[in-house]
Parts: sequence; structure tokens; C-alpha cells
Amino acid sequence: METIIQTKGLLSLPSNPKFNYLFNRPQHSLRQRFNLPNSLKPKSTNGFSRNLDGFRKFGGFVTPPSLTTTQKVKIHVCKASAAAAAPPDGDGAESPKFMGVEVLTLKKIVPLGLMFFCILFNYTILRDTKDVLVVTAKGSSAEIIPFLKTWVNLPMAIGFMLLYTKLANVLSKQALFYTVILPFIAFFGAFGFVFYPLSGYFHPTALADRLLEFLGPRFLGPLAILRIWSFCLFYVMAELWGSVVVSVLFWGFANQITTVEEAKKFYPLFGLGANVALIFSGRTVKYFSNMRKHLGPGVDGWAISLKYMMSIVVVMGFAICGLYWWVNAYVPLPTRSKKKKEKVNMTTMESLKFLASSPYIRDLATLVVAYGISINLVEVTWKSKLKAQFPSPNEYSAFMGDFSTATGITTFTMMLLSQWIFNKYGWGVAAKITPTVLLATGIGFFSLILFGDPLAPSMLKFGITPLLAAVYVGAMQNIFSKSAKYSLFDPCKEMAYIPLDEDTKVKGKAAIDVVCNPLGKSGGALIQQFMILTFGSLANSTPYLGGVLLVIVVAWLGAARSLDTQFTALRREEEIEKEMERTAVKIPVVSSNEGDNKSLESSTEDDNKSLGSSTETSFPTKS
Repeated sequence: METIIQTKGLLSLPSNPKFNYLFNRPQHSLRQRFNLPNSLKPKSTNGFSRNLDGFRKFGGFVTPPSLTTTQKVKIHVCKASAAAAAPPDGDGAESPKFMGVEVLTLKKIVPLGLMFFCILFNYTILRDTKDVLVVTAKGSSAEIIPFLKTWVNLPMAIGFMLLYTKLANVLSKQALFYTVILPFIAFFGAFGFVFYPLSGYFHPTALADRLLEFLGPRFLGPLAILRIWSFCLFYVMAELWGSVVVSVLFWGFANQITTVEEAKKFYPLFGLGANVALIFSGRTVKYFSNMRKHLGPGVDGWAISLKYMMSIVVVMGFAICGLYWWVNAYVPLPTRSKKKKEKVNMTTMESLKFLASSPYIRDLATLVVAYGISINLVEVTWKSKLKAQFPSPNEYSAFMGDFSTATGITTFTMMLLSQWIFNKYGWGVAAKITPTVLLATGIGFFSLILFGDPLAPSMLKFGITPLLAAVYVGAMQNIFSKSAKYSLFDPCKEMAYIPLDEDTKVKGKAAIDVVCNPLGKSGGALIQQFMILTFGSLANSTPYLGGVLLVIVVAWLGAARSLDTQFTALRREEEIEKEMERTAVKIPVVSSNEGDNKSLESSTEDDNKSLGSSTETSFPTKS
């Protein structure tokens, strides 16, 4: 759009981002724009400061030298959307775009999206496979999982992060990326073709049998770690893929090469793409798990399925490395400020004291801990029933493939609905959906386990057994709980920090990261270990686990209700403060009479110069 501005004496434009790029140009371009003589030199007259182009700066305004009354200046005014963007580069040429997005941005976002897809595609295969290995192995059961998470997974995760920190101090970012991801790729490839086929030779089965006979069946879980140690190592490596490759490597690289504006626009799309990867990888697991049906007798169908799936993991792993190399080789990375953000480091005792001192943070901590414990209590019990229904590794894996696909579809749908839920019902309802879903499905799941026998005749009429019904209800519980967690619980948790003052916000998040996240993850495992060792098995512990789940979810709902009240009050207080700030702003009144040179005092101490106004000029000048 082209606008003609008729001036009487001189042209003045406010120092506004929409117009800054017209004047913040090399000196020769300003002279050419207004046909100024090259003889203009900087000088100061009548309180006006002149730059090298002879432009006067006064009261936040930039003006060219006086023009005659009859002169017209053509000024190209960009649309508001273009004005808000970054100014064009030095030669005036805009960056090329494709479908409204800068090509440079696409060269970063497209490879990042493909990397994220490959990483999560692998993670779904590994997550389903690790459960099949440790749960269906001979001499093992789902009881191994709580012991494995506490005594093997947690120490190895801590050790890995300590090693990562040391490597980060001596290696470049690219070398660190390859040093971390290549051992994962090598291990998973070796497991499918070497470790699993030869597992019968180096698993101490005889020793584990003797120890089990001596200690009793209640120690089946801990001894299974020794019995199938290579499978347990696979379990840990699969867990680390999710925490290290997804959280540390990918998101660290994404945050390194993207700007804040790009992140706001494209990071939510990564979340949706993650669920698309979940859907496709679930179908892949299902396909290769069903290969056993087409093989002859005496063939280890699970070993063949495992080789195919680990081959895919290796190929996807090298694709991730290739995409990472391409971005570093061909995409210019943004420069970052060297200034480091101050971070609060709190010890465990300091975190506990801070949690106890703030009701708001205490309620928020209850939400985090309750979710970790609740999902763990139901998930492990469900996997024990899943093994009873599907004892074969191929059958178990095929079901997990369907489970992953259903989880991806449900989470994708919930993410699309989450914005509507927040807008229509608010934070409080959104925060209560996850515990409500978990409670309802949990009651149904434990009821089928405890009271399934009287219902058996009625269920058989529909061709279903109480065990299969419990498996399906448990699957629904896990699917809906996880989808609600990703789409509602996580956003609610992060939103709860927003209205807090800066000190409480920083310290509260540090306290929850130090204490509550580990406590929620290990709390459920510790409860199950206590129950198993006390009552002899996971099946004997089921009634008590159901009671513990009920107590924890009720406490979760109470904390969500209390936090909703406090959150709403803080939001109202924040809105009132903003409204008071808006009403307290003084709006200067400027005379509209031509030639009336009234001035107003600027609101800042740095710029206290007077500013006149006219209908056709920004301020009068003296000739």
C-alpha cells in the first residue's frame, strides 16, 4: 500500500517499529530516499540533534530536513503483519518463503520434525519390546518391574547423567551427540542378532533356581533380574532412550537451532507428530509380531520378529544421525547470548522445607506425586494380567502394538480437544479430568480382578472371560490416563506456575523437580515392593493396591480442588493489578490548533524534552 503524506514545512514520523526500518538504513539510502545533498554534516541547532543524514531527532521522533510546502514524499507503509516481523536485511531483499514460511525456517523445522518422528518411532518399538522381554521370560513376571525400576533403572540413569555431564565439558556439541546416540544404536542392533539368540548360554538360570528355592517365591521379582540380566539391560537402555535421546539430545538440539518465535509456532506440531509416530510404530510392532503365524513349527518366531524390529531401530537411528549432520552442515544456526540465566539450585532438605511452607506449592506437589504413584500401581498390575492372557511373546507384543496405536489416536484427539476444554470449562475442570478418568477406570479394573468370578457366567454369554475383560479395561485405563496426562495434566501443571511471583515460581519448580518427580516415579514401585514381600505375590496384593489407589486419587482430587481456588484467586488479583496499571496511565492532551506550540513533559527521566503538535506536522520548526 502506498500513502502520500502532504507536509507543511517538514515531514515527521513517530519512532514506531512499523516505520523504524525506513530510517534505520545506511546513510546513502536515506540521502537517495529524500534526494538530500551529500554535503550535510552532523550538527546541533535549537536543541535538535542531527545524525549524519541531516535527520533531526527530538522527543522520540525522527524527521528529515525541512521540505517545502509543495513537496510530496511517497512512503511505503507495510502491513501490520509485515511490520511486526524482522526488518529486511541490508540489501533490502526479503528472505525467500514457501507457503508463507521462510525457507531458512523450513530447513530447520522439517529435519527436526523427521528426527522427532524417527526417535519416537523407535521409542514405541523399544517400549513395547522391553515389557515383552522382562514380563514373558521364563522364570519372570510383571513383579520384576518395580524392583527393576528402583534398583537397576534409577542407578543407571543417575550414572549415565553423571557421565553425560563429564563428556559435555570436554566434547563439542556434535561430538557429544554422536558419542551418546551411537552406543544406543549399536546395543539394540547387537541385542537382536547376538544377545537374544545367545541368551541361553550366559543367563545364570541354575543359580537363580537355587536361590529361589532357598529364599521362597516372594523373591521371584528380585531374582528374575539376575536370571534374565541381558533382558533387564535392554529394559534400562529402552528407558534411557526415552529420557536421554528424546529429552536431552533432541530437545537440546531443537532449542539450540530454533528461535523463540519458531518454537511457539512449530513445537505444538511436534506434539501432534509424536502421536502420528505412535500410531505407525504400533502398526509396525503388530505386523512383525504376527509373523509367527506364517512360520513352521519349531521356529522361534519371537527371535525373528525381534531381529526385524531391531533392524528398523538401527536404520531409524542412522537416519537421525544423518538428519543431525545435514542440519549442522547446511543450516546457519542462530547466535545466542552468552548471558546465562540465574538458576536456583536447592538441596533435598531445602526443597522439603519450601514444599512444607507454601500451601500452593504443596498442592501442586501432591498432583505430581499422585499421578506418578497411581499410574504405576495400575500399570504393573495390568501387565501381570496381560501376561496371563497372552503368555506368548508374539501375542503379548501384538497386543502392545494395538495398545500403542490406540494411545496415539486417543492422545492426538485429546490434544485437539484440550484447547476447547480450557476455554469452555477453565483450569479447574481440566485439572480434575485426569484423576477422575484414572479413578473410574481403576475401579472398573480392580473390580473385575476381585469380583470377576461371580460375573463369569454373564460374561461368557458375550464370549469374554473376566480375565480378558480386565485386560481390556486396564488397557483403556492406561490409554485414557496417558492421553489425559499429555493433553491436560502437563499443561495444567505448567500453567499453575504462571501467576506466582518470580521467587516462588523458581523455587517451587526447583523443589518439585528435586523431590516430587523422583518420588512419584519410585513411590509406586516402592509400595508394590513392600506389598509383594509382605503378602507373597502381586496377585495377593491386589486388594490392598486397589485401596491405596483409591486413597491417593481422592487426595489428588482434593489437592486439585484446593489449587483451583488458589489459582483463580491469584489470577483475579493479577487481572486487577493490570487493570489498575492501565487506568493509572496518564494520556497527554495535545493542542490541535495550528501553530499552538504547547509541550508536555515526558514520562521518563531519560527523555524529558518538550513535544509540540499540529494537525499537519508533528511539531513546529524554527527556520
